[in-house]
Amino acid sequence: MGLFDFVKEAGAKLFGIGETEAEREEQERAKINALVSQVKTFGLKVDDLKIDIEEDVATVFGTVPSQAEKEKVILLVGNVNGIARVDDRLQVVTPEPPAVFYTVVRGDTLSKIAKQHYGDAMKYPIIFEANKPMLKDPDKIYPGQVLRIPLLN
Repeated sequence: MGLFDFVKEAGAKLFGIGETEAEREEQERAKINALVSQVKTFGLKVDDLKIDIEEDVATVFGTVPSQAEKEKVILLVGNVNGIARVDDRLQVVTPEPPAVFYTVVRGDTLSKIAKQHYGDAMKYPIIFEANKPMLKDPDKIYPGQVLRIPLLN
């Protein structure tokens, strides 16, 4: 559990911006619904999923089967335009060591990131697989996106 930082202006654009208090409250409900829908659309397994949003912080509650699933939920919620931080309140059924989170910078490729973290650029498929289903193509990453870099066994 903990807070994870993201680049607020990067990521999927799921949210609009409200003007009045009623519009802002409606926007908050719409944001929550969009995030919950996103988690379900990607097929991530979370029992009793609940997401609260206050300003640019999303707090995620629920129970997940593994550390990898937990990290994918955090990344999916955090890699959304308008979310700057994810407060992780997820419970893991089978705990395991956490992966490293890496924020993509301009000029990065999965090969370059693999070389930096594993010492071998050809291990980029490990990073690609660790970030599925959010990543659909190993050549489509963007600055500000946060990725899971799993530990090597």
